[in-house]
Amino acid sequence: MNILLFFVALIVSVTVVRIGAIAFELTGIEWSVAKFQSLSCFSGTGFTTREAELIANHPQRRKIASILMVLGNAGVVTLIATFANTLRTDTFLPTLIPALRRIAPAGIMPWVDFVVIILFIYVIYKIFTRSTLAGRFTEFVRARMISRETVSRVTFEELMISTGGYGVSSMELREDCPILGKTIMDSGLRQRDITILAIERKGQTIPNPPPQMKMILGDRVTCFGKLGNIRRELCTHAD
Repeated sequence: MNILLFFVALIVSVTVVRIGAIAFELTGIEWSVAKFQSLSCFSGTGFTTREAELIANHPQRRKIASILMVLGNAGVVTLIATFANTLRTDTFLPTLIPALRRIAPAGIMPWVDFVVIILFIYVIYKIFTRSTLAGRFTEFVRARMISRETVSRVTFEELMISTGGYGVSSMELREDCPILGKTIMDSGLRQRDITILAIERKGQTIPNPPPQMKMILGDRVTCFGKLGNIRRELCTHAD
């Protein structure tokens, strides 16, 4: 029974981490970073100062991180406790297959259970990282979060935090963006200490775009400058 509880706790924990990653992604964090952040919050390890600032300075991310930390504390304790209890002679396989108790020496049963646990962890890892099922689950949860407005989806992403409040940010141009329809020269961004590094348009990236280039709806603009200025000047609803 203990090993069954361990399996259930492991599946629930992996599912919570995946849901947390989806929530982080919807706040503007890149998917691979979102997965790492979710696992870091759940396990309480892996944070760096820069990554902590990305979480702590964002209201939605702080809320998501808080939930993951609370669930993670309970989940890790449960996993450790159930894992320890499985390494006993009277555990999963002797109960499931009574004849095995009479055939196999009692001393090896904890090791048999240990091998079963390792194999199960490997299978769960494959299912949740490289399977079609994981992709469908991710898309389902993402769609539900968006439709229920559990997490407000944003189009503004802070890619780097650096000294003095300067950093690199990526923003998708929406209808309310003040620079929409203007050329880079006419946007006045240079006067606000903001430099456009690249524009992604219809799947193509245009590095170091010319000053005469006009910005259109749907462009993703990557720029460098003081992050407060970028939020205030480039998009009135940026988070």
